[in-house]
Amino acid sequence: MTAFSPLAIGPHIVQPPVVLAPMAGITNAPFRTLCREFSGGKGLFVSEMITTRALVERNEKTMQLIRFDATEQPRSIQLYGVDPVTVGKAVRMIVDEDLADHIDLNFGCPVPKVTRKGGGSALPYKRPLLRAILHEAVTNAGDLPVTMKMRKGIDDDHITFLDAGRIAVEEGVTAIALHGRTAAQHYGGTADWDAIARLKEHVPEIPVLGNGDIWSADDALRMMRVTGCDGVVVGRGCLGRPWLFADLVAGFEGTGGGYAQPGLREVADAMVRHARLLGEWLGDEARGVIDFRKHVAWYLKGFSVGSEMRKKLAITSSLDELSAQLSELDLDQPWPVGADGPRGRTSGNNRVVLPDGWLKDPYDCSGVSEDAELDTSGG
Repeated sequence: MTAFSPLAIGPHIVQPPVVLAPMAGITNAPFRTLCREFSGGKGLFVSEMITTRALVERNEKTMQLIRFDATEQPRSIQLYGVDPVTVGKAVRMIVDEDLADHIDLNFGCPVPKVTRKGGGSALPYKRPLLRAILHEAVTNAGDLPVTMKMRKGIDDDHITFLDAGRIAVEEGVTAIALHGRTAAQHYGGTADWDAIARLKEHVPEIPVLGNGDIWSADDALRMMRVTGCDGVVVGRGCLGRPWLFADLVAGFEGTGGGYAQPGLREVADAMVRHARLLGEWLGDEARGVIDFRKHVAWYLKGFSVGSEMRKKLAITSSLDELSAQLSELDLDQPWPVGADGPRGRTSGNNRVVLPDGWLKDPYDCSGVSEDAELDTSGG
């Protein structure tokens, strides 16, 4: 087995070099807790996307989203913004109020509400704007490491990742994560791991992390070997499978014994615990169970559960109700064959929604203003 070096994110050593990808509406404190428990506390677990305007304005929902469990070390926040001044203010607020130990910047989100403002995966096309945001973030971060996550580009005709990587190095970014898809691909098709290898060759000065199509620990190890990247970022592969992080630790540490393949009884226990954690975090059991509904199909993927029961589980509103319905299932079912594969969104070949005239000139940023900042965080 190939030995992989620990991943250094500033002063923070991440071993094994595994990062939970920020996912809106998913990677809140309860889900991070589950993943950390399965990993034995190993790895780096990033918050869901926090918009810089909402943070600076102390939006109530946003302040809830940046609450970390006392056991979370390092505390990692992902920020999204399009206005350099607002990004700088948000970073300075994080430093001054000791809100996190690591800041990641989102330049990878492909959803229309983000790209139509020029943010997320649309932003690196405007090279001067990207540079200005990174400069403000790094300057205001002080000793806190600043990383960034991005995609290959907007589409196959507007590829930006190599230019963006070089700008990041020049502005003092600590590490870069690359999702091997364009914004137009969303989550469809196959991730381009060759692009990850090219970025690693292009910016040897800092760690490069690979993201895309990591459905198992073996996929993560293969990505590291094939691309030479310094770490992996795991997103959709852990939806309904927080124990994937136990597999990743076992795979990287070579402890043997095989990977986790929980039967339905163990999966049901994890579902109830996830819902309970959400209720405790939100301060309301019913809200927690309602928020958990989106996870039901992911947890039950591949198991023999009838459509009527799936519908009932998707409208539960209390822990007792969730537990009672799960107890009606055949809980002796083993882990289904093929359930380790792709999950979550798979749509691709989408038209990227951009501000008017966005693609005319990659160096013209005159159409971008602080009004483009979103005022809410998360999903």
